[in-house]
Amino acid sequence: MASQPPTTPRPPEFFPQHEGGDAAVLERQTLQLQPPPMYQVVMLNDDFTPMEFVIAVLQELFAKDKEEATRIMLKIHLDGRGVCGVYSRDVAATKVDQVLEAAQQAGHPLQAVSEPVE
Repeated sequence: MASQPPTTPRPPEFFPQHEGGDAAVLERQTLQLQPPPMYQVVMLNDDFTPMEFVIAVLQELFAKDKEEATRIMLKIHLDGRGVCGVYSRDVAATKVDQVLEAAQQAGHPLQAVSEPVE
């Protein structure tokens, strides 16, 4: 019995031809990465927390110098709220927790919140 020589399978066509002889071309799409949304830490005014404590918190937790901390404290005092810093969501939440913990340990009702930057 005569055997037939082995045939090699034909590789698939990676670029199929259309009836008209044109090749299909796919365009490469580049992904545009967006920066993470930012959040501002806002301290709220109250009638009981001493101004010196607010300045100390701004210096310790937000790395503000004495002049900047005093300016922010006066804005909080006069406007009822003041922005302490702008951070990513997780960092802003941590800063709020640190402010609330420091105020609670000192026995002050100081409040802080984080808000998305508009």
